[in-house]
Amino acid sequence: MAAAGQPLRIALVAGEASGDRLGAGLIRALHRLAPTAEFAGVGGPAMREAGCEIWWAAEELSVMGLIEVLAELPRLLSLRRRLRERILAWRPRVFIGIDAPDFNLGLERRLRRQGIRTVHYVSPSVWAWRRGRVRSIGQAAELVLCLFPMEPPLYAEVGVPARFVGHPLARQLPIVPDRAAARAALDLSLEGTVLAVLPGSRRGEVERLLPVFLAALSRLAVRGLDFTALLPLASEAASAWVEPLVRKSELSPRLRLLQGRSIQAMTAADACLLASGTAALEAMLCKRPMVVAYRLHPLSYALVRALKLLKTPWVSLPNILAGEALVPELLQGACTPEALASALAESLQPNRRERLDERFRALHAALRGEGEEGAASAILELAQWPS
Repeated sequence: MAAAGQPLRIALVAGEASGDRLGAGLIRALHRLAPTAEFAGVGGPAMREAGCEIWWAAEELSVMGLIEVLAELPRLLSLRRRLRERILAWRPRVFIGIDAPDFNLGLERRLRRQGIRTVHYVSPSVWAWRRGRVRSIGQAAELVLCLFPMEPPLYAEVGVPARFVGHPLARQLPIVPDRAAARAALDLSLEGTVLAVLPGSRRGEVERLLPVFLAALSRLAVRGLDFTALLPLASEAASAWVEPLVRKSELSPRLRLLQGRSIQAMTAADACLLASGTAALEAMLCKRPMVVAYRLHPLSYALVRALKLLKTPWVSLPNILAGEALVPELLQGACTPEALASALAESLQPNRRERLDERFRALHAALRGEGEEGAASAILELAQWPS
């Protein structure tokens, strides 16, 4: 039990836009249960707005791919050392690593040795990649908060405390999305064809995928499709990566850049073209047909294949949760403008959305869980803090 008058300090580290949103929701839930709690760490604008003192921006951690991480490794290790020193000086009662396992788990392990309670929010994808990690995750985190129901049983096999709290977005978003309201909010006609284009939140993703996505849209235009494409920016920093590519595109008049508003854009869209990751889950919760694409650095992809790191037939969450190929996945060499254009044209067929809608609704309901309130309660229980 905490000493009387001692403030509840909670340090958090989120490494990208989706983690920033998760952190913000968790901070708000913790504030409701522990109004005097103090928060600090690494995050983005959503966490700052929720009341977290931001020491470093989340973009500092946003690196994807084995080769890319190696290139950034000295900087990341230096950042983690400085962050650890600052956390220890601040003496929080709990540290919460939000996703970013390559960065956060090592930090959690060291902080745990110093007597700080450790939580990892968002289990790494142990059901898909390197299942043996559950033991090392348990050495770093005293509690793992899981977004998906298939995860806690894997931790239970090796005695690691884990709790399914559901995905916050599954609780926030309605089972039946209001497409008309989303279009009205974006000043779009109800009749026109709208596409949502989401090439990722990291610079490397955007630079590898957006030119291919724009080329795919050009092919659809050549085929005679009249459309408006919405391109939500994951952060203010993303404008610097995206705008030069958009200006070069012949489709520039058809493209609308949005600051954030990805959920609204997907809800308004007839179909989505997106990078594999959180956006695929968001599109599923918005009940939208989608084409999932991804390109790793060639050496990263070669290592993934050589080491047989991927343990599932699919990479996108809609397919993994359903246990079947509900949506097309075009990865690496298959991620070409022509293939993307053909898959996107197929996804625009009226019967395609009807077939997906029922499956997406069932998956949505199963993901709701306890949400942030359950996650906050579990954290305060671990911290032995009265709520």
